Amino acid sequence: MRNKVVSWWSGGVTSAITCKLCINLYGKDNVRLIFIDTFNEDDDTYRFKKDCEDWYGKEIETITRIGKDKKYEKIQDVWYKYKSLNVAGGAVCSSELKRELRKEWQKENDFKYQAFGFDIDEIRRVKSMTNNYRETAKPIFPLLMYGYTKQDCVQMLLAEGLKMPRAYVLGFLNNNCLKTGCVQGGIGYWQKMKRDFPDKFNAMSKVEHELTDIKGKPVTMLKDQSKQTKALVLLTGDKTKAFVFLNKHKDYPFIKDISVMEGREPLPLMDCNGLDCGVKDLDERNPTEQEINNEQLTMF
Repeated sequence: MRNKVVSWWSGGVTSAITCKLCINLYGKDNVRLIFIDTFNEDDDTYRFKKDCEDWYGKEIETITRIGKDKKYEKIQDVWYKYKSLNVAGGAVCSSELKRELRKEWQKENDFKYQAFGFDIDEIRRVKSMTNNYRETAKPIFPLLMYGYTKQDCVQMLLAEGLKMPRAYVLGFLNNNCLKTGCVQGGIGYWQKMKRDFPDKFNAMSKVEHELTDIKGKPVTMLKDQSKQTKALVLLTGDKTKAFVFLNKHKDYPFIKDISVMEGREPLPLMDCNGLDCGVKDLDERNPTEQEINNEQLTMF
């Protein structure tokens, strides 16, 4: 397995195309396809994984920190261990279950490059990873070679006859962590979750409240990013002024919940009529795509 190109398959459309490009560019025998499973993915992700394996003619290996003899039994264990959900450096679950595992993996395996599914609209993330992990991860970004957007990736998969992951058909911009909802989703994302999956929404609200009670101070996923609120935080030095709960917490009535917030709903990448789906034809870039695009290759 020396000098293989490793392409990380995430369950999303951009990583699916990235893996195919690596096979085309470097040869099937010279590429390892690897999936980091958090066991918090929508069940349909595993159907999509099998479809991609059939398309590639190659197995997608799975590694994980979840399960018997692993570090955690479930994703919630990470949240309760750190008494946190989403912080300035990103989601604690993503850091623990993806980034740290990838770092462990790369110390124990030989590879020439690691390919990541960042598209042409994610240049900032590409620069960050290249600057910080050039020597250790040896990252490459095949989608940038072709200038592909996420919409382009959807179109290519549809042209190949692949069925899209359910999350995209439901109108989400990403296909990760649909079992609970993604802690890195924005206010619009969680307003959609509340409407489409009220049980999951309420379960995550309960997690917020329990972590808040355990920690003795507010633990939220969301923040009010308005200029007015940012100015208030700067003036008072109180970061909790920007916190937003999913549902009100009885001990913190001064902290807003999403019912009083204006969120940008995810605008779907696909038009679906119940029978078939096509790429959403957008004249302008989706204003929520950068905010809520949590393609789970946020492993750096």
